[in-house]
Amino acid sequence: MRIHLYLFLFFCFLLGFNFTLPAQRKLQVNIDYINKYSDIAVKHRNKYKIPASITLAQGIIESGAGLSELARASNNHFGIKCHSDWTGERVYRQDDGPNDCFRKYKTVEDSYEDHAKFLRQYSRYAVLFTYDIRDYTAWAKGLQTCGYATDRGYANKLIQMIEAYELYKYDEKAAPKSTTQKAKEKKKKKTPVLLRDVYRTYNLIYVIAKANDSFDQIADDTGFKVKDLIKYNEVPEDFPLEKGDIVYLEKKKKKADKPYFEHLVKIGESMHSISQRYGIQMKHLYKMNKKDSDYVPTEGDVLRLR
Repeated sequence: MRIHLYLFLFFCFLLGFNFTLPAQRKLQVNIDYINKYSDIAVKHRNKYKIPASITLAQGIIESGAGLSELARASNNHFGIKCHSDWTGERVYRQDDGPNDCFRKYKTVEDSYEDHAKFLRQYSRYAVLFTYDIRDYTAWAKGLQTCGYATDRGYANKLIQMIEAYELYKYDEKAAPKSTTQKAKEKKKKKTPVLLRDVYRTYNLIYVIAKANDSFDQIADDTGFKVKDLIKYNEVPEDFPLEKGDIVYLEKKKKKADKPYFEHLVKIGESMHSISQRYGIQMKHLYKMNKKDSDYVPTEGDVLRLR
């Protein structure tokens, strides 16, 4: 249902704003890994047009943040197997088979370089390079459907890793703006013109993100505070919006409305994207399904919504 902003704006400001975001446990080993290898990932973003967020997330997952036996003994951070054209050193480990062949590298940097060339070289991954370099969701889904890993939850694991550690920031050409920079820019902005259409579904009001949209822009267009929009939508500051995303203007619910009782998880979905789709607070979505914050929904899982 489409409703006009002016009819609901005052109502929105009267709503209660007090709730706590579900905690995402951040492991120090993952943070250390990101700090150590993010420069290489950004370098490859510029050179090979591969999202740095994807490179880092794959590196963390495939290598156990650099602590797996394959990573420590062979510097293989991406789980790349030998294949018929590999002429370098080899090691053998149990994986899909009892004695699978994996590539061995002299340095971790060599592993990163080979990972980039691997994706560029094989035609099966060509479709990835048609996606926007900032669209980590499309890249994650593409890697799974192209057969990079046999794990049916691979794309969703990548997405959760990227969102939990805000790796999408490394996909931007410019460094993230500081709080001081944002404050200065905000002072320069002119009085906002309210041009947004506001919608209501599940008895929640929201707007639809446009191309190249941001929470700052939506806040300017609607008169809301950025910090409130961030809370309502349960995202960190500077979270990138995609065209068509739902942005709630009020606190989400504890459970979905009828007749939505269950959700069948698809490739590329996270607990956050599911919570946004049905207007459910993440902490209640986790609680209803007896999952902790480390749970990654896998394709085919069935989640309770109420």
